[in-house]
Amino acid sequence: MPSLAIVILAAGQGKRMKSALPKVLHAIGGIPMLQRVVNVAEALSPDKVAIVYGHGGETVRAAVSSNTGLVWVKQEPQLGTGHAVLQAMPYVAQTQTTLILYGDVPLIGEATLNNLVEIAAQGGVGWLTNVVSNPEGLGRVIRDASGAVMAIVEERDATPAQRAICEINTGFLACPTASLARWLPMLGNRNAQGEYYLTDILGMAVAEGIKVTTHTPKHSWEVIGINSKDQLASLERLYQQENARRLMASGVTLLDPTRLDIRGELVCETDVTVDVNVLVEGQVWLGRNVSIGANTVLKNCHIGEGTTILPFTHIDSAIIGANVRIGPYARIRPDTKLADGVHIGNFVEVKASQIGAGSKANHLSYIGDSTVGSSVNIGAGTITCNYDGANKHRTVIGDNVHIGSDVQLIAPVTINTGATIGAGTTIWKDVAAASLTVNPKTQAATPNWQRPTKKTKN
Repeated sequence: MPSLAIVILAAGQGKRMKSALPKVLHAIGGIPMLQRVVNVAEALSPDKVAIVYGHGGETVRAAVSSNTGLVWVKQEPQLGTGHAVLQAMPYVAQTQTTLILYGDVPLIGEATLNNLVEIAAQGGVGWLTNVVSNPEGLGRVIRDASGAVMAIVEERDATPAQRAICEINTGFLACPTASLARWLPMLGNRNAQGEYYLTDILGMAVAEGIKVTTHTPKHSWEVIGINSKDQLASLERLYQQENARRLMASGVTLLDPTRLDIRGELVCETDVTVDVNVLVEGQVWLGRNVSIGANTVLKNCHIGEGTTILPFTHIDSAIIGANVRIGPYARIRPDTKLADGVHIGNFVEVKASQIGAGSKANHLSYIGDSTVGSSVNIGAGTITCNYDGANKHRTVIGDNVHIGSDVQLIAPVTINTGATIGAGTTIWKDVAAASLTVNPKTQAATPNWQRPTKKTKN
């Protein structure tokens, strides 16, 4: 089978997006459209991926990452899709198969593209078409009486009879590079747009007796292109619905599948339950019997089995153990690791800290840059004072420590195993094991004190 070269067309301006951001960099599921196309292209193991770019220039190049390296080809001026592919031909070997993709059609599937490549590998042209109920604005596929493909006609150039056809061109095609390189210089621009249409090579293939085989995508949404914010929002919903369908098919319970947003990858073990308005970003893994409460944000985190995340909790770049309870209204920040059985309660923030098994901070506390042992109780209003105005310092709390409410721990400081800190205490020196530490306090009383009364207005 010939090696594969992929050309991605991404030069369009996207005027209807009404945005300074290049069209192909607008995101679906949190990932720029062009990056999604590059990802599926690389999944096909091509020898080369060339991106034809124009509008957005270096902004587009800087925003796209690759595992295999990309060839960037600038199209200037933009004279149509045929002209765009022609710019990439010097970078593609004549012995290869060339597959054409589009930077603004982000959900095209790997299996669908493989079908086109297999057709082209046999010397023919593989063309992706689709049948739609409303073909307005799209190129129509023209067939002869036997059903053989004859041409593709753009809507502006179509007759009324041709406009009634519901089979449309998606633009995706694969063919031997030698044939493509021969046809592209022969394209003309005598059409309503004055552009060099890539679709005109279909007629050239037919004229040479080369078989054109059409294929349809498994899902119609695979070939939806984006030209406006309205279309972007519609495709986002379709993408999220597909995510929800896949999760429920694997056994995940979604209390409302229309109110889940995945902007990355979510992997769930069995018997996971997800409530409404949950946002997933980056790579998230949920263990067995995990429960995620409403309005929760999960980003790049690993959550162990049996853990309950209560509503309005934010977890970012953290590792959460088994049978942990977090929230509601908790914030777990990057570089945090919570061991099994930890409880983090309402309005508690944990940052860059490790908390040992069975420890609890149930109310209104800040734990930053800390190492906390097992079976520690941290009272309401406790904070680790980890920043001196220039540098961060670490707090170390041993096993079995009890910290009362409204305590300030001024780092660097160590609270040794079994120590008790009384309520309202400020700690700035290390605390010995099994000791009680309080600050000296006085309590004064004024007998028969008269509380002020509110003055009446004249």
